[in-house]
Amino acid sequence: MRAVIQRVKEASVSVEGRMVGAIGAGLVAFVGVESADTDEDIAWLANKLPALRVFEDEAGRMNLSLMETGGGILLISQFTLYGSLKKGSRPSFNRAAPPEQAKELLERLHRALETALGKPVPTGVFGAMMEIRAMNDGPVTLVVDTKNKDF
Repeated sequence: MRAVIQRVKEASVSVEGRMVGAIGAGLVAFVGVESADTDEDIAWLANKLPALRVFEDEAGRMNLSLMETGGGILLISQFTLYGSLKKGSRPSFNRAAPPEQAKELLERLHRALETALGKPVPTGVFGAMMEIRAMNDGPVTLVVDTKNKDF
């Protein structure tokens, strides 16, 4: 799994003009699923995201996680994170998991994140054209990859 994480003051996702998920301060997690992803990838990412120390403490240092701040996660499916431009200008998505597999793994990640945070985690709608609004806080943007933990 690959994720682009953005620290936000607030964020929301809408489908066909209807808001389907929103958070206040926290993280927007754009997550792509690769064909080779397993329960191990889900567990690693579900533990990593709530523990990211990207929120400022009283000294202004990024030293606090969602666990300390009480912030939320907005989870958005994004297969394009596995787009490859190796052979030209049109992306190839060969490494992205097929939709049925990706949907199942993302649902399991969603449940694992809710367990880790101890509260609901709003999401977009898998496979839908989504409009995401985010007021970035920073900006702070990180990329994590369960297959390349040194990323």
